[in-house]
Order: sequence, then C-alpha cells, then structure tokens
Amino acid sequence: MTTFVDRVELHVAAGNGGHGCASVHREKFKPLGGPDGGNGGRGGDVILTVDQSITTLLEYHHSPHRKATNGKPGEGGNRSGKDGQDLVLPVPDGTVVLDKAGNVLADLIGHGTSYVAAQGGRGGLGNAALASARRKAPGFALLGEPGDLQDIVLELKTVADVALVGYPSAGKSSLISVLSAAKPKIADYPFTTLVPNLGVVTAGSTVYTIADVPGLIPGASQGKGLGLEFLRHVERCSVLVHVLDTATLESDRDPVSDLDIIEAELREYGGLDNRPRIVVMNKIDVPDGKDLAEMVRPDLEARGYRVFEVSAVAHMGLKELSFALAELVAGARAAKPKEEATRIVIRPKAVDDAGFTVTPEESGGEPLFRVRGEKPERWVRQTDFNNDEAVGYLADRLNRLGVEEELMKAGARAGDGVAIGPEDNAVVFDWEPTMMSGAEMLGRRGEDHRFEAPRPAAQRRRDKEAERDEASREFDDFEPF
Repeated sequence: MTTFVDRVELHVAAGNGGHGCASVHREKFKPLGGPDGGNGGRGGDVILTVDQSITTLLEYHHSPHRKATNGKPGEGGNRSGKDGQDLVLPVPDGTVVLDKAGNVLADLIGHGTSYVAAQGGRGGLGNAALASARRKAPGFALLGEPGDLQDIVLELKTVADVALVGYPSAGKSSLISVLSAAKPKIADYPFTTLVPNLGVVTAGSTVYTIADVPGLIPGASQGKGLGLEFLRHVERCSVLVHVLDTATLESDRDPVSDLDIIEAELREYGGLDNRPRIVVMNKIDVPDGKDLAEMVRPDLEARGYRVFEVSAVAHMGLKELSFALAELVAGARAAKPKEEATRIVIRPKAVDDAGFTVTPEESGGEPLFRVRGEKPERWVRQTDFNNDEAVGYLADRLNRLGVEEELMKAGARAGDGVAIGPEDNAVVFDWEPTMMSGAEMLGRRGEDHRFEAPRPAAQRRRDKEAERDEASREFDDFEPF
C-alpha cells in the first residue's frame, strides 16, 4: 500500500461568482421605488499553503479533484450575495507547482508560504449598482464570472542540508539513525528504503537536517531502480555525502567503482556539480572492511575528497563526521546571498495601451475580426444574452472602450463577423456599426421615461392654466361692434 507520494497531478476548480440581481423596490405609496438588486458574491479561491506537519502528497494522490465553493447570487433590497469560501490545501515544505507543460509556477519553501492555484470568479453587479444618471432603472444585472480551472502538477523536493547517496544496502539508513533521532526501516536486503527519510543533527552550535535518499544503481537517471523517482530530493541539499560499503559481498563491486558510478548518475541528472562532497566509508567494524578502507583511502584523497571511516553499528567515527558536515553546512549558509525584502514594482499602463487587440482573420472564406483583451472578454462573460437591454449595455461598453473604432481601422464592414475571446470559447456576432444620425430622437438604453414625465396632478394643473391663458387671449382679442 502506498504511504509516500512525492508527485501528483491535481485538478483544481475555483468557485464561480454569484449572479447579480435585477429587482425593483416595491413599497406601498412608492410606485417608483427604483432598482434595489444586490451584487453577487465572489467565488472562492484554491490556495496551496506550506504546512510543516505534512510530509507527503498522498492525500492528493487519492483525491486529485478539488473545488472551492461558489459565491451566492444577490437579492432584492440591496442584499449582496455571500462570498464563496476559499479552499486551502496544505502541502509539504519544498513543494514545486508546475503546469502540464512542465513550467514552474511556484516554489513553495517555508512555513506559511502560499500560492493561489485557481482564482475565484467575480460576482456580477446588481441593477442597483448599474444605475446612473442616464440609466435610472436598469432592467438587467451582470452574470457572475466562472472560476479558474487548472490542471497542475505538484512535485515534492525534500528541503535538507545534507543528502546521503549511495548504493542500496550501503548503510545510509543506519547512518542517519545514529546521527539523528530518525528511525528509518533497516534490513539486510537491497531497496529497504523506499521513501526519503529526514533527520535533525546537532553538532555544537549548528543544527542541520540530513536526508537519506533511496539507493541508486547504474542507470538511475534514466529511470532504473528507484533513483529517478528520488533524485529530485537531492536538488535542494547543500552537501552530498557518498556512503560507500567497504564490506560488500558482491565480487564485482568496490568502493571506488561505486563512487564513480554514483557520480556519473549525478552528472547525468544535472545541476549538482557545485555541491561539496564528502566520502564516508561505512562498516569498518568488519575486519575486511577496515582493510579495504585503508587501501582505497589514499586514492580517494588524491581525487580531492575528504574521507571519513565510520561504523554506524559500532558508533565509530560519527562525532568527527557530524562536525565536518556542520562546518560545510555553516559555510554554505554563509555563502548564500541574503534574502532582500520583496520590492513592490508598480508598472503603470502605457498611455497608448487600449487594453485589447483586433486581429483580422478568415473563417470559411469570410472575413472575421477577433477581439482579445481582459476587459472585452470579461464583459462578454458577464452578459446575459437573453436580455436585449443587457446586450445593449455590452455594446455601449465596447463602444466606449474604442472597440468599434479599432474595427473600422482594421477594415471591418457592416455584416462582417466579430469574435470576442479565444478560438475555443468565443462569442461570434455580425457587426453592425452604431448609427449616429437620428439617434438623438431615441431614448437611451435602460432609461425609464416615467421618471422624466410630470406627475398627473401637476400635468392637469398645467393643462387648466394653459386653457385659461388661451381663453384670456381670446377675450383680449375680442372687439365690440
């Protein structure tokens, strides 16, 4: 049964925004109460957050589909809908977030570090928020935007200062068990360690973490054995420790050839050339092992390695090794550049940036003009195309943004196709330019002329006054015989 997972594919869906409400205030003796539709609530986000108590991605291996809650729709009486609840997914320290193409989206290191994997949709505005001096009684509201849908890959890369690498059964698990309080599984057969083990070591005033990486074999960087699955856990380590078996029972192996093979696999994997190395020859408590260690030590030191002879079982040479590792870790930490405070960079939009583009295309031999931009595409998603007034409001917004002017510059004519959005999800319509002549005789979209009409009693009073004035003029014009 799988107990450790360090790579999963996760399908996350943010919450949809709630729809706005189109409502008119109704109260006794207030026949023209005006619009009072509330706004829809925001959809919930999907957020990945580092949690130190989590050490594996096993939970997401069994349940890869995660969704945040939707925002609630607005209601009458100027009541806005409730926002959707964010979905916070805890991940281990050292989790890398990638897209399906392998591009790194985020590298989550440090407790509390978070990344918004999918953003919730905006809530739609109600007709109360859409009312203005020109549009006093909108009969429509905006729809909520759909939340983001993302397919991401989570990879766990162990965050440790020291990595123990070597052949299976070289004694890595035994070594980490005596250097730290970690209790990995230890047995006398290959590939006992199936998951990376972490331990904390204290040497003087230096405290560092050490990782036991599952055994490597020739061809590990190409996928043989368990190496390829766990070589990524070596990437973040500052120091590499080659654990060599000086008491192996295999006749075709010796410490020097083991070292050469593991180094070749590390070079093939890449990115580890600048890490300091230490060679640890284990199992010197065995007589033949002690003799073999003394024999190959000069050759290893001639290559520039610092060599330590230890016995994890007999606890020999461990103190010197732990302090040597602490020295290297302290040096790596000192050489690491200091982290600067995050600088806030403000990039104002260019003066000539319209925020959208118009690209001429062809569709079935007919001209088609594609409009791409954040605002036009968002406005289309928020429009209820079953409501003519809402469609007119969209046309007004696009015209004010300058879309119609850019279409004319691109050579669009009346009746040409216009697509707003990407190819796989676009709204296509036949373009009809706005007619300016005679438009001043038409009412504006969304206007309610009842607000401008006089009250009936006042109109009757004005009519009677006009009749009296007309009668008075007729009397003044009368000439007696």
